[in-house]
Amino acid sequence: INTIASAYNYNTKTDVVSARIRKYESARAAALSGDNIPAEVYDNLVAEVHKNLPAMHRYVELRKKLLGVDKLYMYDMYVPLIKLPETSVSFEEGLDIMRDALQPLGEEYLTKMNKGIEEGWIDVYENKGKTSGAYSFGCYDSYPYILLNYTDTLKDVFTIIHEMGHSMHSRYTRDEQPYIYGSHSIFTAEVASTVNESLLMQHLLRTEDEKEMRKYLLNMHLEEFRTTLFRQTMFAEFEDITHKAIESGETLTAEWMCQQYEDLNAQYYGSAVEKDDVIRYEWARIPHFYNAFYVYQYATGFSSAVAIANRILTTGDPSDYLRFLTLGGSDYPLAELKVAGVDLTKPEAVLSALDVFQASLDELEALLKEI
Repeated sequence: INTIASAYNYNTKTDVVSARIRKYESARAAALSGDNIPAEVYDNLVAEVHKNLPAMHRYVELRKKLLGVDKLYMYDMYVPLIKLPETSVSFEEGLDIMRDALQPLGEEYLTKMNKGIEEGWIDVYENKGKTSGAYSFGCYDSYPYILLNYTDTLKDVFTIIHEMGHSMHSRYTRDEQPYIYGSHSIFTAEVASTVNESLLMQHLLRTEDEKEMRKYLLNMHLEEFRTTLFRQTMFAEFEDITHKAIESGETLTAEWMCQQYEDLNAQYYGSAVEKDDVIRYEWARIPHFYNAFYVYQYATGFSSAVAIANRILTTGDPSDYLRFLTLGGSDYPLAELKVAGVDLTKPEAVLSALDVFQASLDELEALLKEI
């Protein structure tokens, strides 16, 4: 741990020295400058998540109750709460579910998507030498290919719709933008994929009456919030703390960082989780920390996507969002998101996502009381 702490200390010091040489106010300001992101976006995210930590603590208490344990440890956060009812979803069935879920995006989107499926964008099954997982890939003048490892599960349907979000983002952009603007900022890259996932979740919750499946879906949704919005914001806060310490002339020792991380973890997860001697070391295994001020984009992207999906479902009008998909790298990310109706310099987008977390938690608690 001392070796890792030394490596991270000098990595963080490099960020700070580099920012000072280039006359930035701070290492964080330097990292945010490339996408022209003002500091309030970062600070608003942390502040709004802090205000909503009581809901996170409720979820952790519910997890402890459902697991039936006297003491809940951090590794228990990864134990499934609700057993998935027996399901098998073929690839063709998965495509049909995707088409139904994406109806709110309108006929134009669906037509382009179906044309892509017919053109052979998707490589479906596992194969020798094929990378595990799933990804969307292509170049400016190729199809935006999707490579899956489909195994007939409900999670695979979420994977298809996620990767299709990436590929459709690429399709819309390349149809409208020249090569120079044909790619996407990391800040916006996960928005399109997560909008699709959010629309799928809302579709399944609207159409699913079987209580066990609803409980499974709600818990799955809550876990997405926990691991993406809450956890990544906690990581972002840790990075901010360590860089400010270096800027104040301090040295990052293993013990100090372990204590900072332990305190943050206790703050985010609440009193229901037992203090142990292991979680304090978790910071040392997060590779993203060596690419400073990157992880907050997972949380802002997730919040933006949930807010956009809610807006589309509420208004019935996807036109602003479809315009956003065409923009590629032609403008700064915040300006592009404003086209889709999201202003991350204000707290509303994060609050909108956190409202969905609260509502999902309320429904899961109500369903469990019926047992």
